[in-house]
Amino acid sequence: MGQVFAYKAAAQARQAILTGQTKDGSNMSFLQIIVLALIQGITEYLPISSSGHSILVPALTGWPDQGVLVDAVTNLGTLAATTIYFWRDVLTMLQGLVDVVKRQSTAASRLVINIIVATIPIVILGLFFHFTKLDEHLRSATVVAFNAVLFGILLYAGDAFGLSRNKVSDITPKTALFYGLAQMLSLNPGTSRSGVTMTAGRFLGFARSEAARFSFLMSIPANAAGSVVKIGEAVKDHQHISVDMIICGVLTFFIGLATIHYLMRFIRNHSFLPFAVYRVILGASLLGLIYSGMQFGAVH
Repeated sequence: MGQVFAYKAAAQARQAILTGQTKDGSNMSFLQIIVLALIQGITEYLPISSSGHSILVPALTGWPDQGVLVDAVTNLGTLAATTIYFWRDVLTMLQGLVDVVKRQSTAASRLVINIIVATIPIVILGLFFHFTKLDEHLRSATVVAFNAVLFGILLYAGDAFGLSRNKVSDITPKTALFYGLAQMLSLNPGTSRSGVTMTAGRFLGFARSEAARFSFLMSIPANAAGSVVKIGEAVKDHQHISVDMIICGVLTFFIGLATIHYLMRFIRNHSFLPFAVYRVILGASLLGLIYSGMQFGAVH
């Protein structure tokens, strides 16, 4: 009898690992955790849209949509990776906050002011989306496909024709606002926050590595605020952060840290062309499948 119970327990454990059906009510399978961590950890930094690919996972696989709470938790993983990779800049930003309070004009205070200016547009639009729930209606494979093509073409144009003379230290509140308006567009899935802000930087004449550096630095307050709001609302609605989500977030952190390291090395000597081509091929392929009548899984 004991062997029967042991066998049943082992079978239930295997089922929990493979299907993600746990006692806490989580619906994420082991494979889904791995896939989502890989997608968020890689695509958050590559200019190909993390939110767009996260939406495509349930659309292409038929898995239940993981929802915005899982997206928020994995986003915290890449937020931590960004903070650690750019730890020197983060310390400079903290010093800049002190300088701003003291009304001292320093390089650190100017960096902080520029990041604040760049963050304002996405905060305003993000609050609008938050209260109107408009972002839920944008979680569509069709939206992702169109944006992948459009912003892939813009990425190529900005990279091909933009100059490479400016550095992060050359950013002014005016150029920071342009960065911020570009970042605001990333609330539309498939746009890519890193992609559209790097595109803006290249159009403004910033070197690829410098455009990427400011893009990632300005993502810190925006991503932190977005994740906190989404997680806070989920807690108010009596949703819980499951063990599956925490595992997914931790895996995302390590994958993201590796990705950002290799991306920054890659763009020192290479253009954004491979990413632009990938976006156009992805978007065009999805549109072809959609308009050929292929049925995608439900995305909520």
